[in-house]
Amino acid sequence: MKRITLSLIAATLLLLACNSEKKTDEGKTESPTTENKTENKTMAMPDSATMMKNWQDYMTPGDMHKMMASWDGTWDEDITMWMEPGAPETKSTSKAENKMIMNGLYQESTHTGEMMGMPFTGRSTVGFDNHEKQFVSTWIDNMGSGMMVMKGPWDEASKSMNLKGKMVDPASKGETAVRETFKVIDDNTQEMEMFITMPDGSEFKTMKIVFTRKK
Repeated sequence: MKRITLSLIAATLLLLACNSEKKTDEGKTESPTTENKTENKTMAMPDSATMMKNWQDYMTPGDMHKMMASWDGTWDEDITMWMEPGAPETKSTSKAENKMIMNGLYQESTHTGEMMGMPFTGRSTVGFDNHEKQFVSTWIDNMGSGMMVMKGPWDEASKSMNLKGKMVDPASKGETAVRETFKVIDDNTQEMEMFITMPDGSEFKTMKIVFTRKK
């Protein structure tokens, strides 16, 4: 598998190099403007050895991925939801199954349970982007036809990540900003809180989930 991956990388690098040489040859027949010079300088590609190293670094799991791997397993979820500011809370429970996929680069989680009296299934992926140095999270479930994507950094001091993104508000058919905090309490306990931005710009906590590792 590693040989196939490296072969694909080598083929891509060769294609990039050929395209770069072609652009250079074309530049000889036409005097570039100042704007073109600036663009060419910005788009300058590193040498093949550097590109190979950069790609290898990008695809190799690191410490953040190892931390995610320690979250593999089955977790009980205690869910508290608020439909609007001032509304009474509603409680429900569900279960999450976490497993690392794609050579240990992503964690896939499958969530099953009940929500608002209806069967609920959700699926998330969480990865750490080695280039951007931040987490990337996706979420889909059986109560909507859209996908939520959030990004954010890890804070080692608080053992937490602060993710931000946007989601569709099914009621208004509009788009709203959403923020999620995920905190590691200890090896067997985690906490997630979700906030949405109201029309007046204020934040409203709409969900809290306490995860307890199932032993």
